[in-house]
Amino acid sequence: MNKNQKPPFKQNAIALSFTLGVHAIAIVGLLFLGLSKPPEQPKKLTTILVKPEDLPPPLAKEIEQETTATNEAKEVLTPIVDETLPQNLPTTPPPPTAQQLAAQQQKAEQAQQAKLAEQKRKAEEAAKMKQAAEQQRKEEIQKQQAKAKSEAEQKRKAEQTAKAQADTKAKQEQSEARKAAEDAKRKAEADAKLKREAQKAENAKLQAQQEAKRKAEADAKAKQQKANDDAKRKAEADAKAKQQKAADDAKRKAEAAAKAKQQKSADDAKRKAEADAKAKQQKANDEAKRKAEADAKAKQQKADDAKRKADADAKAKQQKAADDAKRKAEADAKAKQKAADDAKRKAEAEAEAKAASAQKAQEEAAQKKAEAKKVASSARRDFSTLLGRSNWQ
Repeated sequence: MNKNQKPPFKQNAIALSFTLGVHAIAIVGLLFLGLSKPPEQPKKLTTILVKPEDLPPPLAKEIEQETTATNEAKEVLTPIVDETLPQNLPTTPPPPTAQQLAAQQQKAEQAQQAKLAEQKRKAEEAAKMKQAAEQQRKEEIQKQQAKAKSEAEQKRKAEQTAKAQADTKAKQEQSEARKAAEDAKRKAEADAKLKREAQKAENAKLQAQQEAKRKAEADAKAKQQKANDDAKRKAEADAKAKQQKAADDAKRKAEAAAKAKQQKSADDAKRKAEADAKAKQQKANDEAKRKAEADAKAKQQKADDAKRKADADAKAKQQKAADDAKRKAEADAKAKQKAADDAKRKAEAEAEAKAASAQKAQEEAAQKKAEAKKVASSARRDFSTLLGRSNWQ
């Protein structure tokens, strides 16, 4: 797993931030367009077409004639005739009267008013359409804002859910780590207890070997004294010595048989205890998969030191016991051949028993060392797994 890879909830946060930023920019742009004043429409230029006949004609000279009180003539408007023009030109129509001009002007004003009313109506319709479009645009903006707000709320809830799940997962991992540490601590205490018991058993075994050695020395001394007495008492002493020897042999044989039986029972009990301990240890190893490598390494070093010390002490004591037995056997052989043969057989039997015990102790130590290495390897893998999870987080 790539240690630099971001967790899923961080990638979701980046995507959510990008989406919110795009929506915010879009909303700001829409608000700017909606709140800004629309451009003013250009004023329409009204063009009025004026015909030549709509222009006022030149003023005619009024000819006033004096009339009497009984005979009054109507005013006659005579047009001004330009004498320079040829006589054969067609006559121009008479200019419109004031009433005609007023009617034409009123008609033009009515047309202008109708045109203005039409323009006003069109402007009002355009304003209504614009207002409706503006209202529709505002509603669309509100819908988009509500949609963006809903999406943001959903994403916020999703982030909170992801964060809660991550917190729950982290708490669960911490709880598991604490539980693993407690299990590892209990296992270490159990291992230490087993080691103390093994050391106690080893000490008891060494003490038994020393006791056997002292007993052998005492027996050899007694036999030497007995041989001297036998030499003095001659035949009676020899007979008595043979009888005593037979009794001693029977006793030693019984003791050896009892000791072998006891040793076998102890070995069976020990193997059963080791099998039970191994099963319990395997179960503890399965439960303590996240044990810290530093503690396992320190405990392994301590166990190796204790093992080396125990091996060295056992080897030295075994060598010393073998040398002592060998020297004693040689001394007994020189003193008396028969006593030497008996002592040699006994020494060889004891040496074989001690060698077997030492071999068994070495095998047990090797087995414990292998189990300790297995525990250390499991703890190392657990620690590596824990480090990998921490880096992933």
